[in-house]
Amino acid sequence: MKRWVLLLSVMLAACGNDNAPDVNSEKAAADALQALQHSTSGDGKALYAACAACHGAQGEGNMALNAPSLTNQQDWYLERQLQGFRSGLRGSDPKDGYGAQMQAIAKTLPDENAVKAVVAYIADFKVKPAAKTLDGNIKRGADYYSNLCGACHGPAAEGNDKLQAPALAGVDDWYLLKQFNHFRDGLRGADESDRYGYQMGMMGKTLPDDNIAKDVIAYIQSLAD
Repeated sequence: MKRWVLLLSVMLAACGNDNAPDVNSEKAAADALQALQHSTSGDGKALYAACAACHGAQGEGNMALNAPSLTNQQDWYLERQLQGFRSGLRGSDPKDGYGAQMQAIAKTLPDENAVKAVVAYIADFKVKPAAKTLDGNIKRGADYYSNLCGACHGPAAEGNDKLQAPALAGVDDWYLLKQFNHFRDGLRGADESDRYGYQMGMMGKTLPDDNIAKDVIAYIQSLAD
């Protein structure tokens, strides 16, 4: 019964803005929920079959479904985000329709062992930098990145495990922009109990405008080329 309630919540996640899932995304998320009904907590491959509905068989992502590639994101970071969705720290803002989808799906994972199992399965996928979709002033982006981002995320956007700052190079540029906007606008990281998200929520307000944000992300993308 619980999973059917979650399925209904996915179908009702649309919220009338550019963060609202379209019909194709809603169908893929619903398929994912149904797939999870037949999975056990220790079988990462079986659990990932649900994820593949949106993120692809090899974690390559699907921009049309607003599902990012998973192969360029560290296992510890993926685990933290899945736990954040499960606990409600992420995906609870009513304006974050895609986050609501992920929250509903993550909550069907039966326990922490299931989270670890699916993340371990993803870790075996071949790493391939995501394709470029955004343009920007790379030189200007480099200056802003060095001043505001590099101290945590590393000079080459390689991430820093000790600071719990994920790698950014190779991650989908469109996804980075969407998440930066979510941090800036309070859709993500507004809860003080979300320690690292809250930090990014504050940092999201430091770039002057949307064009600068695109410049920074264009620079990050160039580091993976």
